[in-house]
Amino acid sequence: MIEPTSTAAEQQESSRGLITALVVLAASACAVLLIWMINGAQQDPYVRASLELPGDPEHGGQLFRINCAGCHGLAGQGLLAPKLAGISERMRDPALIHQIVSGDTPPMPSFQMEPASMADLLSHLHNLS
Repeated sequence: MIEPTSTAAEQQESSRGLITALVVLAASACAVLLIWMINGAQQDPYVRASLELPGDPEHGGQLFRINCAGCHGLAGQGLLAPKLAGISERMRDPALIHQIVSGDTPPMPSFQMEPASMADLLSHLHNLS
């Protein structure tokens, strides 16, 4: 087997260093974007209004059964759509609100509801386990 020359070894080491730097840069950019999105969501009047209300889990359960259970399952166990049981441990409320109202992830439609109804739905989602 032919040993690589010092030039080839140096180029390989340089490439690894460049790849590492690019990975760190990409991770940093993702972190900054996530922080920006969370802060932006907290500034949104609809999100703020929804989060300021206590929410009624019973009414939220009704909304969930009507609008969400067909895809996410009655207990949020996930059917055609992702599992929502324990979602409040995986996603913060501003991100949940954005997911619900945006329709950014087809085939999930966007849901437009009053802040009180959103607070109710969030309250129900917090209770799914």
